[in-house]
Amino acid sequence: MQRVTHMTNIKIAPSILAADFARLDDEIKDVLDAGADYIHLDVMDGQFVPNLSMGVPVVRSIRNAFPEAFLDVHLMIVQPRNMVEAFARAGASHITVHLEADTPENIAQALRIARDHGVRTGLSLKPATPASALEGWLEDLDMVLVMTVEPGFGAQRFMTDQLDKVRAVRRMLDAAHPACDVEVDGGIKPDTAPAAIAAGANVLVAGSAVFGSGDYAAVIKQLRGE
Repeated sequence: MQRVTHMTNIKIAPSILAADFARLDDEIKDVLDAGADYIHLDVMDGQFVPNLSMGVPVVRSIRNAFPEAFLDVHLMIVQPRNMVEAFARAGASHITVHLEADTPENIAQALRIARDHGVRTGLSLKPATPASALEGWLEDLDMVLVMTVEPGFGAQRFMTDQLDKVRAVRRMLDAAHPACDVEVDGGIKPDTAPAAIAAGANVLVAGSAVFGSGDYAAVIKQLRGE
């Protein structure tokens, strides 16, 4: 029954990496009004991934402008334990760190810091990292993020070979921690979302598919399968 609950409650998290930063306030308001559940913020440091994006001041500004919004912060940075507290204090609702970004001990510390500040926590896996790497981590997580593109850039093609990993993660969670969400990020569009959902994802990150469309509400409904 838990699996059915997840699949009937699909959450859409537009990634502002694809938004118009010159009018970011309006873009976020528009997607929230269009039915977005989360606002996804991709934080890149130019080291863990070959790109730079946004940092703590952007998260703080968005939190101040949208006090009720769920801010889904995805840290694509090395040694995330050094920055988790700052992002938590800036207003993150949820912080996901990459399992590959530091030693297991330091990743565990990053997650503890986030939880100590009342922030939900998640672990993300790059495409080359198997689902089995999550063994021993699942019970304390609120979300597992499976990257369906190589992290670092938007508007990439959905990697269908990652669907097996989504299925494996969902099976692991159904056995160990059914309440944990499975998020997918990368190449999510109305034509790829159904496969991700069928594989077990219940949180979909979509950037260009939403912000590149002329009708945010229509695309969000399509992503949900409505």
